[in-house]
Amino acid sequence: MDPRALGIAGFAAAAAAWLLLAGLLMARGTGGRHGRLLLAAMLMQVAWAGTMALALVPIGAAVVGAGIAEALRSLAWVVFLLQLIPAEARGVAGADESSERNRLVALVAVVALAAASIAVDFLGAGLHLVFGTKTLLAVAGLVGLEQVYRNTPNARRWALKFMAIALAAMFGFDLLMYSDAMLYARMNGAWWISRGFANALLVPLMAVTVARNPQWKLDISVSRHVVFHSAALFGAGAYLVLVAAGGYYIRYFGGAWGEIAQALVVFGAVVGLLVVLMSGSIRARLRVFLSKHFFSYRFDYRDEWLRLARTLAEGDSAEGDAQDLPSRAVRALLRPVESPGGGLWLREGDAYCFAAGVRHRGARPSVPADAPLVAFLRDRDWVIEIDEWRAHPERYDGLPIPTELHAQGEAWMIVPLPLGAELLGFMVLARPLAPLVVDWEVRDLLKTAGRQAASYLGVQRAVEELVQARQFESFNRMSAFVVHDLKNLVAQLGLMTKNAQRHRDNPEFQADMLATVENVMERMQGLLLQLRAGARPVEQPVAVPLADALAQAVAIKRGLRPEPSIELDDAVAQRSVLAHRDRLERVIGHLVQNAAEASGPSGMIRVRARRDGSDALIEVEDNGKGMSEDFVRSRLFRPFVSTKAHGMGIGTFESREYVRELGGSLDVESREGVGTVFRIRLPLSGGDAPLAAGA
Repeated sequence: MDPRALGIAGFAAAAAAWLLLAGLLMARGTGGRHGRLLLAAMLMQVAWAGTMALALVPIGAAVVGAGIAEALRSLAWVVFLLQLIPAEARGVAGADESSERNRLVALVAVVALAAASIAVDFLGAGLHLVFGTKTLLAVAGLVGLEQVYRNTPNARRWALKFMAIALAAMFGFDLLMYSDAMLYARMNGAWWISRGFANALLVPLMAVTVARNPQWKLDISVSRHVVFHSAALFGAGAYLVLVAAGGYYIRYFGGAWGEIAQALVVFGAVVGLLVVLMSGSIRARLRVFLSKHFFSYRFDYRDEWLRLARTLAEGDSAEGDAQDLPSRAVRALLRPVESPGGGLWLREGDAYCFAAGVRHRGARPSVPADAPLVAFLRDRDWVIEIDEWRAHPERYDGLPIPTELHAQGEAWMIVPLPLGAELLGFMVLARPLAPLVVDWEVRDLLKTAGRQAASYLGVQRAVEELVQARQFESFNRMSAFVVHDLKNLVAQLGLMTKNAQRHRDNPEFQADMLATVENVMERMQGLLLQLRAGARPVEQPVAVPLADALAQAVAIKRGLRPEPSIELDDAVAQRSVLAHRDRLERVIGHLVQNAAEASGPSGMIRVRARRDGSDALIEVEDNGKGMSEDFVRSRLFRPFVSTKAHGMGIGTFESREYVRELGGSLDVESREGVGTVFRIRLPLSGGDAPLAAGA
């Protein structure tokens, strides 16, 4: 390569490297006066390297400005070093006005020296004078660096060690180069060409120094994903460059087989690169390396929290499957620590049982709820590291852990899932793909993630228990209604048996008895269908002729004393309502039964039906003992509240609920000592329905 082109490449590399470091420092913030001066020195270093590269092109303005950039670059670094001296000296010997005055004198002298260097360049003075001023600037830089390092306490020198090496190398290189030029009155071309590469090599040393000092701390604020992918891309690019260089060497010196060998080397290198990039273990190691060396905190907590919440709430869409919540909870805790698999144990009765796993290869034993491990996780809320537990059992108070949980060597961590004061469960995580130092950050992250996962699992369990309780409530309520209907059927059979002793030889009574038994059988079959279906009603409402329903409901109660009378208005005699015939008849029959019990044998019961607008109004009236206003308001329609010795207290409640299901209403008007009127209001169906042939 042409020496000039090599020099341009060297200075361009220096400009790019220092610009990257300055950009990272700006992304974090400069951290006070020292940080701003350091940033200014780095930017001046970038400007100097860029000017030198352009001067070698050559570009006229850059050639003219090269001397200015050279002087300002040295001045910027010396000013930065002089500003460090008082701060460090105060920490050792207590700087006073004299030391501040000496610093200002040194600063003025360096500024004057830099101005003299610029002046001799523009005035076209002799080479000895030009090289001499630049040599003095290099000496000033070394003196300033020596003062800084000497006035730094021994305990703090480790923070400045790599900066001292970098600046000593930079100013030492300039001192040797310009001393040689001043001695021979000419610049050594090899020194000048290699100068750019030499300055580029100093950037890592300066980066380490910045990272070690809190006031200039290199805490990169860019996304970890960006750093990870940039580092991977940079590494892949450097690898391919090296492969290309090796391929060129093989082709150049390989003779007749050189071109073939080059193709095979490049092909194998690309395949190897793909294998490396697709290796989960290598990616995990790269993430750990970047987090350990480029960030003040190991984890990006904002990103981890968002991913945890998203995984628990919705699952990872990238996985392409809809997992249940326990599996999503396991996956949510695996990702931050690069664990390949794990299992979840949740409490089921008196033991903690395996509930879900993601690539879990270990055993799945049940752990009793009174086991020492459960008590330890519940009371201490500690994350147990299996290796530490084996090596230092005293740290865990000699805690016994079931052998099945760690016997195969896959187990790495046991993470508790606390929910309030109780332990909802725990997770066993497998060893990570890349070695991971378990420090306070890892433990705190896993504990926090475990609490969040436990809250989601606890909510899901509470919802499931609530749904189950509602299902039982619905079933119990339906069972109560069925039992009430059975009680009415038993009462009907009992009434028939009582009358059979007096009328068993009466043919009409015998026919009526058979009809009653048949009706009871049909209704019991209907109740069995309801129990089998688990819901009421089994069929949809149909048009029920109102006259038929009233006649049948009263006929069922034949034998009651007093006997109810029916008054049917002509406006509804031929009309129907949408209902379930047997249930509507039971509602009316229940009200008739209550009226008979309230009135006594000498009372009166009237069943009336008339039209009220678009509704049918059914009234069951009696002149019995009546009810108080307070009883009607607070007790009449309350389930399981009854004034009868053998009553269940759900007949009136069930009647009102059923009428409401049909879009109607059930109201009551009652006065103590006067009587009661129940009013059923039901919408009339759209068309007339023919009367059935009697009940």
